[in-house]
Amino acid sequence: MANEESDEAHEPVVGTSALLLQLPEVAGHLKPWVDRWPHDGFTTHVTILVPFLNGAEIDEDVLAELLALFGGFAAFDVTFAESARFPTVIYLAPEPEQPFRDMTAAVYARWPQCPPYGGRYDAKPHLSVLYDPTEAEFEEVEPELRARLPLRARAAAVDLLVYDGGRWNLRESFPLTGS
Repeated sequence: MANEESDEAHEPVVGTSALLLQLPEVAGHLKPWVDRWPHDGFTTHVTILVPFLNGAEIDEDVLAELLALFGGFAAFDVTFAESARFPTVIYLAPEPEQPFRDMTAAVYARWPQCPPYGGRYDAKPHLSVLYDPTEAEFEEVEPELRARLPLRARAAAVDLLVYDGGRWNLRESFPLTGS
């Protein structure tokens, strides 16, 4: 399956949920690009899994399982030193990449009915910067973006967000407390 684009570029339906590792400390470094797309309740992030279960399916048992699952992962420092693109998204590649892949794999192993990006795209970890740029915008943005790199952040929790038809709402946050 090819890396084509980030699923956040597609309009979600009411009740869609997402597991995101939000990194708000990076957002200020990515202005003005991230201001071009609506945040709708979330900030700069690396997607762990979207779509996850429908919000109506997320009960206390699911929340407890997610808490235990993500509690098995340790918080870690992440660096974004390279930009790249899918056909419709300019993104930053996280380093290390493996913890993101491992979290995605663990959630998908537990909930196989929730393939990453609905099974449409590879679950390549990335932090989206700009959606739907023209070729001219990519050529303009790339040098300025690269001049701001590397960016560093602390990956400390995975957030569960649910879409209500107008915005994404934080339902729960799961700290990465493993050793």
